[in-house]
Amino acid sequence: MFYPASSRCLVTLLGALSAIAVLDSHSAIAQSESSDAMRQVTSVSQLQDVRPTDWAFQALQSLVERYGCIAGDPNATFRGNRSLSRYEFAAAVSSCMSRVDELIGSATGNAVSQADLDQLKALQTEFAAELSTVSGRLDDLRSVLDHRLDGKIQQLEDNQFSVTTKMNGFAVIGFQGRTANQGDGHGPTGGQRAPRDGTPDTQDPGTNATIVNQNYLAFTTQITPTSNLYTAFLHQNGTSSAPSLTNDGKLGWDLFPMTPIVSDLNYRFMVTPKLAAIVGTEGVYPSIAFRGPNRYEDAFNGPISKFAQRNPILDIGFGRGGAGLDWQIGKRASLQAVYSSDIPGVFPKGGKEGHAIVGAQLALTPIDPLDITLYYLNDYSPNGNLVTFVGDEQLTAVNASDGISAPLRTHAFGSSVNWQVNQKLALGGWLGLTNSHIPGQSGNVTTSNYMVYANLKDALGQGNLAGIYIGQPPKITSSDLAIGNNVPGTLNNGLGAAGGQPSSTLHVEGFLRWQVNPNVSITPGLVWVMNPGHTDRSEDFVVGAVRTTFMF
Repeated sequence: MFYPASSRCLVTLLGALSAIAVLDSHSAIAQSESSDAMRQVTSVSQLQDVRPTDWAFQALQSLVERYGCIAGDPNATFRGNRSLSRYEFAAAVSSCMSRVDELIGSATGNAVSQADLDQLKALQTEFAAELSTVSGRLDDLRSVLDHRLDGKIQQLEDNQFSVTTKMNGFAVIGFQGRTANQGDGHGPTGGQRAPRDGTPDTQDPGTNATIVNQNYLAFTTQITPTSNLYTAFLHQNGTSSAPSLTNDGKLGWDLFPMTPIVSDLNYRFMVTPKLAAIVGTEGVYPSIAFRGPNRYEDAFNGPISKFAQRNPILDIGFGRGGAGLDWQIGKRASLQAVYSSDIPGVFPKGGKEGHAIVGAQLALTPIDPLDITLYYLNDYSPNGNLVTFVGDEQLTAVNASDGISAPLRTHAFGSSVNWQVNQKLALGGWLGLTNSHIPGQSGNVTTSNYMVYANLKDALGQGNLAGIYIGQPPKITSSDLAIGNNVPGTLNNGLGAAGGQPSSTLHVEGFLRWQVNPNVSITPGLVWVMNPGHTDRSEDFVVGAVRTTFMF
């Protein structure tokens, strides 16, 4: 049944509904298929097939500008010539009546004229049966949806792990290998890379392909609405394919073989709406407490190498327990601070007690696409090793007489930048500098490192990620500690004289993460290391890997 042509009173206010109703009648189906199937019209000029000469133009203009109850197709058309049923027309009337009710109940209620109200009343009377049917169908639909929703909620509650605790985790299987690397150095112990005599003579035939499996399981327990206890376990099978002569090329998911350990045990809570805190015995260190601008700096889904995860100075100390703060000091600025220790010796006094670090970071977003972080770290190392697992981390040489390295106090400075060029492409990089000294002695040892990168989201398919990373791992640029303590001098001639590394390592990495589904990704990647160990006397090598990540 179609509405009669004799209903000419509809033209003045709702004559245009002869087309609107069509859109309203199929909007539920269309919107379920596409989030932008219908578009709200704010000006009649947005409708490409409506012209000022059309008989219903004035009515349409009135409905758009005065009541805002017209929607158009995604292609900006109105399709006003299509016939419609009385039920479709009743649905459109109901929509506009709801809009008028809103206007009456608001401060703009006086925008509804008495004439329009009278005509709406007449329409309501004429289409009473159809409006009742539409209302009944809507009630039935709401009842069905409510029933289905209640069932889903009950199903989730019946099968959830815990009312207060959520579980998630990662499992990584890395298939990896590398080319051979012949290094310069023989020394009395055979495999040592010192002293360097200008001739590559330490044989390193490379390794066969190996498999490394790392598993991470985390539990987040809500204590209060603004606090939670975070507990996680870490386990690794297999070993690295990095050369024995250097840690260059070490992969991000490869620490060392270990039985399951507690990697995180900390309490996180809001002090005020703009101040958060973390305290715990495990999993409190700078790279956790500080906000990193690179969105893809984790070893499970980002770059494949350890060096490409983040600025290595943020990993100094390999900390365990401590405390941290995160303060939102402005709309585009935040300040983080952290104290971390590897225990024992939570507060070292200059001896061999333990490793400790304190630091702060300023995070800035001067404009929406640009994120900048500036950070400072003060570290005490009982054995002269920064424990970053990247580049030059051992900064004092082993004393030949007692086999012990001197302790170091280190000041580290760095900055990271990420520029979101568009929705898919991000460019960024970082720079890190350290200056260290032996407590109570003169002389310093300095290092530098840098990285530049490009991340491309949705590369070759939605959800994928491609990246290119080029940089220099931490390098001792100068060392004038007491004779016998300088690492470059020990490597070069065995005497431990002052000086820096003879060359610079260059790290070039490329990867493509293929997102198989929301829970599984496969990432092939290559790392090319030139001048490993910061010496041009050792051969370059290439590490290849295929990382499979399972998230749950």
